[in-house]
Amino acid sequence: MKYTRLYTGNDGQSHFEALTMALEDAPIGKIAQSSPVEAAFFGYIDDETEVPWHNPPCSQYVIMLKGAMEIEVGSGVKKTFQEGEIVLADDTTGQGHITRAASNGPRHYLVLPVKV
Repeated sequence: MKYTRLYTGNDGQSHFEALTMALEDAPIGKIAQSSPVEAAFFGYIDDETEVPWHNPPCSQYVIMLKGAMEIEVGSGVKKTFQEGEIVLADDTTGQGHITRAASNGPRHYLVLPVKV
């Protein structure tokens, strides 16, 4: 299963890294190994179209449930994440990233902070 890691490089800027989770046979389909998380937060954004440079409070998975978001990193590279796509927001230091609306209407998402 593919996902994108957003991380801070040695240059202090955020970067994208395309990764793949290994899937193993399960009683129904396939499943990835367990990833310990602290909690589950469901989020909703209706009217905010841009969140300027920021860092996540901790390493966390963000899964788009409805709508789409665009993330811009320090080099100016932008990537759009659609419904069902997974981002591991791991750029907790440095310049951070910009998040923008990439769809009309409300956007729903799920945040799973990674347990340390």
